[in-house]
Amino acid sequence: MEKILIVDDSPVQAAQLKSILENDYDVTAVQDAKEGLSLASERNYSLILLDVVMPGMDGFMLLKTLQEEVITQKIPVILITSLSDIEHEEQGLTLGAVDYITKPFHPLIVKARVRTHIKLYQYRKQVEYQSMTDQLTGVANRRRHDRYSLVKWQEATRLHVPFSICMFDIDYFKVYNDTFGHPAGDKVITAVAQTAADRLRRTTDFFARYGGEEFVAFLLGDSASCAFEHLQTIRRSVEDLKIPHNPKVSQWVTISIGGVTVIPRGDLSYSSYLKIADTMLYDAKRFGRNQVVWAGESMQQWLERPQDQQQVQEMKEFV
Repeated sequence: MEKILIVDDSPVQAAQLKSILENDYDVTAVQDAKEGLSLASERNYSLILLDVVMPGMDGFMLLKTLQEEVITQKIPVILITSLSDIEHEEQGLTLGAVDYITKPFHPLIVKARVRTHIKLYQYRKQVEYQSMTDQLTGVANRRRHDRYSLVKWQEATRLHVPFSICMFDIDYFKVYNDTFGHPAGDKVITAVAQTAADRLRRTTDFFARYGGEEFVAFLLGDSASCAFEHLQTIRRSVEDLKIPHNPKVSQWVTISIGGVTVIPRGDLSYSSYLKIADTMLYDAKRFGRNQVVWAGESMQQWLERPQDQQQVQEMKEFV
């Protein structure tokens, strides 16, 4: 059932609107603009019905704030007002409202306009979902990652919870393509994507194809040690698929993973820590591939296979 938020300082008017819509939608009504803004940021509403005249933060101010927030700017807003002059209507539409409903309410008109904008919202979401889904694997694509990561980074900053970012790479993928052909390579990419996605299904997880044979994921709320261990299980799951590779480089198809865990603050950026995760991935490949390398909250480096680093260092000294 689609969710609708009503923000109206009049309990009587809010209750009237709710009674008109509650048989068809999951309706929440609040009388305070700040409470409405908080709820809109925390829950997935398909439509907001917003009264224009309210004490303190009025409907126009709240609408402007909603349009400026990444989390809420896509939610359609219908303004509720008894102000029928062109000036106020123009102001609301300029700020981003999709429609107006004037008082006194006519139930059939309210239902018709709400139904229209709910359908338009659902259609836009479907189109947006298709444009943000990787056609080969069915997981999120880089475009969706670029948008969603900023939203979740802001959420983690607000809640002050750990945020883990990790980069995946299929080991010796060019060799695999050269040996077995690109159609077989596409099947490997799909198999790896589905294996990882099956283990990153929580609402606090996100997983996407970043490009080529690279993937990106982030997790909210997990400690560095928990995230590190969880990504090791994903690495092992890919290896357990036992997809034959070119025996000159590897018996099976495997992945390397690099990650970092941080508690976001206002002065930190997601892109900076994505680069750190990429650096950890580079180290995972440099230390022998088919392993996880992680940067903990204090930026200490954790290695799944410390002996591989020692071997690499010894080889460097020998060379």
